[in-house]
Amino acid sequence: MKIVFTVTNDLNFDQRMIRICTSLSNAGYEVELVGVKKKTSVALTERPFGQERISVLFTKTFLFYFEYNIKLFFFLLFRRCDVLCCIDLDTMLPVFFTSVIRRKKRVYDAHEYFSQQKEIVTRPHIYKFWYWLEKTFVPRFKLGYTVNKSIAEIFSEKYKVNYEVIRNVPVKTVYADIVKRNGKIIYQGSVNEGRGFEQLIPAMKKVDTVLDIYGNGNFFEQTQQLIKENGVEDKVFLKGYVAPEQLKNITPQYSAGITLFVREGLNQYLSLANRFFDYIQSGVPQLTMDYPEYRKVNDEYPVSLMITSLSQEEIASGLNRLLSDQDLHATLVQGCLAAREVFNWQEEEKKLISFYKEYFG
Repeated sequence: MKIVFTVTNDLNFDQRMIRICTSLSNAGYEVELVGVKKKTSVALTERPFGQERISVLFTKTFLFYFEYNIKLFFFLLFRRCDVLCCIDLDTMLPVFFTSVIRRKKRVYDAHEYFSQQKEIVTRPHIYKFWYWLEKTFVPRFKLGYTVNKSIAEIFSEKYKVNYEVIRNVPVKTVYADIVKRNGKIIYQGSVNEGRGFEQLIPAMKKVDTVLDIYGNGNFFEQTQQLIKENGVEDKVFLKGYVAPEQLKNITPQYSAGITLFVREGLNQYLSLANRFFDYIQSGVPQLTMDYPEYRKVNDEYPVSLMITSLSQEEIASGLNRLLSDQDLHATLVQGCLAAREVFNWQEEEKKLISFYKEYFG
């Protein structure tokens, strides 16, 4: 049985899809991951599953989605497959129409509550399109899964679909010992709108250490400008994309991590970001928003210092406390060590494999 997954990135840095495709490949399925090839894309890292990238001329705005979706539709129309799985709404249309024309089974993997992202809900015309797409086509994807219970419950209530919850957690790694901390702060993941960079960057003026940002995204250039405007070029460094295999060894060296989201948009409020679990797996205490899904984890395993607002003062105060309060830091490290025994891919992939086995054999 061959499963084809579709995304809108260039594959190399999508940790969730690398885990999903590897697990299913190891379970005996033939797997192919299809993404985008841009001028800046580097050579593909060899994986135990098939990978294919579709070249695009446009890399931003609606033109990118239009071009890629058209090309993806014709690609899927003639690609051998048994199951088609779209990742988020931005590849849903070609997967839906191809599955109907070719009479193939289809699955929706909702990495996030896509239509409720800040960059969408704050732009009425853009929101109108994505919300229309969601309410029209999600009910037609009867099989699917998402990253947390809150989003699954909303989909069930609004669209009458019962999706599995497969959390976005990293592979469990056995560290011989917790490495010596470097006293610095790390942010890893997409540098996107809604991640609190407008508040975090100026807050760093009141934090006496370095912040390293690993990743890229639609707010990267604005973050560069914020660093200059606030005069923190000697404290905040943009590292760009780093391969997941490298980042796994880099993260445990840091003393604190950051998982911040603005309150605008239900996607941010109901998020359960992969970086949250990456820090846990690396034994790194973090500063986190006091939002429902993070609160559920933190009540059971104290892994983060939670803040209730994105004010510069509260961010700076929280980071300074994480770095200076040795007792708190030690408690959160121990919380991470306990939590990572539960929140790891070795446990989560069992649900993924069970899902595909139940519905597709």
